[in-house]
Amino acid sequence: MPGLLLDTLNGKRGSRVPLWLMRQAGRYLPEYRALRAEKGGFLALAYDSEAACEITLQPIERFGFDGAILFSDILIVPHAIGQHLEFLAGEGPKLSPPLVDAALEGLTPDPSRYDAIYETVRLCRRRLPEGVTMLGFAGSPWTVATYMVAGEGSRDQHEARALAYRDPAKLDAILDRIVAETIDYLSGQIGAGAEAVQLFDSWAGSLAPDEFERLVIAPNAKIVAELRRRHPATPVIGFPKGSGEKLSAYARETGVQAVGVDETIDPVWAHRELPQGMPVQGNFDPLLLLSGSERLESRARFILEAFADRPHVFNLGHGIDRRTPIEHVERLIAVVRDFEGDGGGRGP
Repeated sequence: MPGLLLDTLNGKRGSRVPLWLMRQAGRYLPEYRALRAEKGGFLALAYDSEAACEITLQPIERFGFDGAILFSDILIVPHAIGQHLEFLAGEGPKLSPPLVDAALEGLTPDPSRYDAIYETVRLCRRRLPEGVTMLGFAGSPWTVATYMVAGEGSRDQHEARALAYRDPAKLDAILDRIVAETIDYLSGQIGAGAEAVQLFDSWAGSLAPDEFERLVIAPNAKIVAELRRRHPATPVIGFPKGSGEKLSAYARETGVQAVGVDETIDPVWAHRELPQGMPVQGNFDPLLLLSGSERLESRARFILEAFADRPHVFNLGHGIDRRTPIEHVERLIAVVRDFEGDGGGRGP
């Protein structure tokens, strides 16, 4: 039986607003920290299907969210393509060899690395309460490419952006490979039980408009078109963080069924500029949730009001900060639940 979140992603506005939070399974939860201390590092957890499923379900059991987001990482795809992946304490993920100096053809693929992720999805789908939507995900090609080219994250994505100008054919080949892998990877997640999937483009905001069209919109459109052909009943959420006014073109041209809105975008503008009736997701500021100031409740209600006339999934503008107190999350949930208590209308 479809849940409220899945119905909303399919364009229906129900009696209340569904809620989940990006990175809701993770370090802000004491039960996650306890399991990680027992089991080991992040990558070991991601490839341990039983542990990854337990982590995926922890926020559902604690908060009763409407969606469970797979516990994994966007860099599983380059790991399967053949780059070495490790997570270093205090430094973040490292991929080697960086493709700025190495050839894509020199990598040795290992598609078996996807198998544990699919098993996590299967386990979670069987164990989720009825009505809770199982969400899969992958990184969008541009964001994944920035890590593959530089071998690590960066503030301005300098290596990948420079490669796009200096050797566009090389970057296009990397993007094409990521597109093909991501189609199969998300298709595998859907086959294992994911009811909707999200494409995370965390670094979309670093690009000029013409490069955004070429490096963000075009690759995502290829993924969405093929997923819709293979799985026409499965919604795809696109989340191009930092895209600003380019968000409306992304929403129109990629073919995604729903679009994520980050905290820098005015929800009133988004409601006006995005395609009529398109489901939106977002856009509460994770740092406001971290601070827990007196603005928490009023801002949440403002967002709910702004999107009251279209299908809306309440979420953050990006991932929850690991330092966020549990009681702040509980305050936010209470605001959303209170709003839905008046019949999904326009708030107090």
